[in-house]
Amino acid sequence: MKRTTVKRQATSVISRPALTRQRRTVMGRAVVLLAVGGLTSVVLSGCAAGPSASPPAAGTQPPATQSPAEGAGSGTAAAPGPGSPATGTAGKAGATAPESPATTAMRQTVTAALNRLAAGTPKPATAQVTEALTGAGVQPSVLEVSASRTPTGLEADAIESAVLQGTDCVFGHIRDGSVTVTVLPVLTTGKCFVGAAA
Repeated sequence: MKRTTVKRQATSVISRPALTRQRRTVMGRAVVLLAVGGLTSVVLSGCAAGPSASPPAAGTQPPATQSPAEGAGSGTAAAPGPGSPATGTAGKAGATAPESPATTAMRQTVTAALNRLAAGTPKPATAQVTEALTGAGVQPSVLEVSASRTPTGLEADAIESAVLQGTDCVFGHIRDGSVTVTVLPVLTTGKCFVGAAA
């Protein structure tokens, strides 16, 4: 008589405690991965959002500059934002108003004084800007000038000056010998620069 043999595939037998341990290991790894993924998304969303800031109300201008001594130590003041008038008219309540004769005269005075200074000194110090503008007839009580050195002692990339003229601020900006003059409305503090005086 001939016997036929049946080939059976060998299956491993796993005991119940071993199976429970495997399930716990897989579940533990899944929990760790979920926790790491959740923590990463929280951290990244915090980095992307940055500091919370409310948008300016309709019809108002955002602050134009910040004195470096009052700011984060960048050594330069912020440039005027998008939509800021660059031709010497101040945007008020969403409309452009004509420049007053006194503001026009001050803009011309600041432009001339800063151009003379920048022609000889492309990166002037705070004291030089102050001296140039007061020498041109600007009263020190209405003049604000940013720092020409950062808190760590580095030379600033640019220097800002602002002259308060009625309800306008005449901003002068010098960067590598290039001068830009802009007129913006005065802040609610009655100053042109944001922050406390240095």
